Amino acid sequence: MREIIATNQAPAAVGPYSQAVKHNGVIYISGQLPIDPASGELCTGSIAEKTKQAMNNLQAIAAAAGSDLSKAIKLTVFLTDLGNFGEMNEAYGAFFAKDPPARCCFEVTALPKGCDIEIDAIIAE
Repeated sequence: MREIIATNQAPAAVGPYSQAVKHNGVIYISGQLPIDPASGELCTGSIAEKTKQAMNNLQAIAAAAGSDLSKAIKLTVFLTDLGNFGEMNEAYGAFFAKDPPARCCFEVTALPKGCDIEIDAIIAE
C-alpha cells in the first residue's frame, strides 16, 4: 500500500509531487533543496550550510514517516559545481557517524530555484 508523507517541518514541494511516498516499508523522499521550512527562504550561506539544511529537511520528512536518517539506504546528491564536493562531503558526513548509506553525487547544469545543491533519499521504515 502506498502512503503519501507530508510535514510542515520541511519545505512544501515546489512542483506536482509529494515530499515522500512510503511503500512496503521503504520511504522515497523527493529531492530537498536548502530551503528553511519556517521562513520558506533559500539558505544563502556556504555549501556546507546548504547541505546541512537539505539534510535537516530530509530528516524532518523521514521523522514524519516514522524513521530517521540512520536507516537511510541510498542518497543522491546533485551539485551544480563539483568543486563544492569536498565541503559538501564534510557537512554530509556529520549526519552519518557510523555505517553511512550508499550514495551517488552528480554535477548538473541547473537545479530548481537557482539552488546549487539538492539531495534525495531512500530510507527504510
